Amino acid sequence: MTSKELSKGLLRTIFILAIICLSGYLIFKLSSILVYVIISILFTLLANPIVNFLKTKLKFKNTLAVVTTISLFLLLIIGILFLFVPLLVSQGQNLSLLDIDKMESNYNEVINSITTYLESHGINASGALETNKLLSSINLDFIPNIFNSIVTIVGNIGIGLASVLFISFFFLKEREQFSNRFDYVLPSKQKDKILTALSSISNLLTRYFGGLMLQLFIILVLYLIVFLIFGVENAFIIALLCAILNIIPYLGPLLGMIVASSLILLSGIGDDFTNDVLPTLTYVLIGMGIVQLIDNNFSQPIIFSKSTKSHPLEIFLVILASGTLFGVTGMIIAVPAYTAIKVIAKEFFPNNKVVKALTREL
Repeated sequence: MTSKELSKGLLRTIFILAIICLSGYLIFKLSSILVYVIISILFTLLANPIVNFLKTKLKFKNTLAVVTTISLFLLLIIGILFLFVPLLVSQGQNLSLLDIDKMESNYNEVINSITTYLESHGINASGALETNKLLSSINLDFIPNIFNSIVTIVGNIGIGLASVLFISFFFLKEREQFSNRFDYVLPSKQKDKILTALSSISNLLTRYFGGLMLQLFIILVLYLIVFLIFGVENAFIIALLCAILNIIPYLGPLLGMIVASSLILLSGIGDDFTNDVLPTLTYVLIGMGIVQLIDNNFSQPIIFSKSTKSHPLEIFLVILASGTLFGVTGMIIAVPAYTAIKVIAKEFFPNNKVVKALTREL
């Protein structure tokens, strides 16, 4: 190799690395826009069956069908938000009635009861369970910061929602045009494989999100039954909130239990904590645990395995790995991303033994 060829190769390598670095920088800076586009694509997959139903069964024009579908989703979101207004108002009233001294007294009473019970069985718990003032060291200066954070989050969610709906409108309205343009720029040798993979991914993800909605509905009904049995205030709203949190695999149910516990404790301000609030909270948590056992062992494996054509253990390991690498966001996108990767691998590497083993159900 001559020095001229070596220089050209080195320059080419530097140029490629510069392009990669620039692309990574742009992706990092434009990550919010990419997230909006990805969410819009997922929303399009979820909404497209409704658009097709309106066009084929009710004879809507394409634009009218798209506007109607987006309006229905927007009304659904607004309706859910308004459902939480009574909950926020009632909990705000409960907080205004919060008696710190009584709360400390209830806390000390529970701790003394636990200590007495343990000591009656020969366990010395006096060192582990202290009955000192619970709230004496709490600094309430954090409240304005929390309020400002909430305002910022709400503003970002509003901007994100408007962006997603705007992008989704054109994805739904001009889906065929986008497909034709995309088809035009594809390399001719790989065009059939790419189009087949995209069609399979679209079908599987549509089934997955449909299965996810069914799972959330089942969780909502079961939680609602538990809350109604034990007389929890605002049962439907709390059940809905816990069902939405259930979208986060494995971590979501725990967050739902924490939220439900907090709201039950706030609702019980002024009641007898030991004889009324604590037993109710215990029974509700047991009921929620039973619901999660039903979901984790029956509804979730059946729905997800059928919709994505993946083994439940496969899904569990993928979610666990994604959560370890990318946190909560990784857990949420793990299943759809893994499904897309499997379809692509089957189309482009059909003879690979590992791919064959993982995609035999596709």
